[in-house]
Amino acid sequence: MAVTVPVAVPIDVAPWRLSGVVYGTLLNHRSAVAALGAAVNAPPYQAPPRAPVLYVKPRNTLTPAGASVVIPAGVPEVEVGACLGLVIGRSACRVSEAQALEYLAGYLIVNDVSVPHLPYYRPSIRHKARDGFCPLGPRVTARAALADPDALTIRVHVDGELRQEASTAELVRPVARLLADVTEFMTLAPGDVLAVGAAAPAPRVRAGQRVSIEIDGLGVLTNTFAGAGS
Repeated sequence: MAVTVPVAVPIDVAPWRLSGVVYGTLLNHRSAVAALGAAVNAPPYQAPPRAPVLYVKPRNTLTPAGASVVIPAGVPEVEVGACLGLVIGRSACRVSEAQALEYLAGYLIVNDVSVPHLPYYRPSIRHKARDGFCPLGPRVTARAALADPDALTIRVHVDGELRQEASTAELVRPVARLLADVTEFMTLAPGDVLAVGAAAPAPRVRAGQRVSIEIDGLGVLTNTFAGAGS
């Protein structure tokens, strides 16, 4: 069952509004690289990525806090990719690492939902771009309200049980470095969101379960998961 959910994520940093463009980053948490084991040095890549590995979470994936995420028919469970989202405040092109944070409007929580699949360097859009597969929220917290985006604890609760605890301190590319590296080859526009990457292993959930993602200083993003046709 295809579901179209209007984006209703309030942004408290005037005059910006979310653009509807969300970029995900693969293999930017040390645990995610470690989870590949020896495969990270095997052909065809033969080494960890030397540049950011990006993919798009299209507009059809965007879902507000509190909404239900539909698990497609034939998919028994999905992965929860809990990560920090950077909301771009002004056009960012070839920004320096030293000035990168000045281009942010603020931060929010991103749940990069995915159908489980092997973590290849070329992310499977088929598995990451299903309707409703990118809850955002619960609001945008202004950049000035967060002292250090590279020292945030991320907790994932499923039906009230703690299933994952990670930290942005373990990012391969810290926030400013990631922004500098990404804007070296592409421009990020006001209202775009760059998800910095999730830890591994990703918790898995089934229809009927409730997921709450908490990030220090950003609140809690909660969504339920439903089966197709329910």
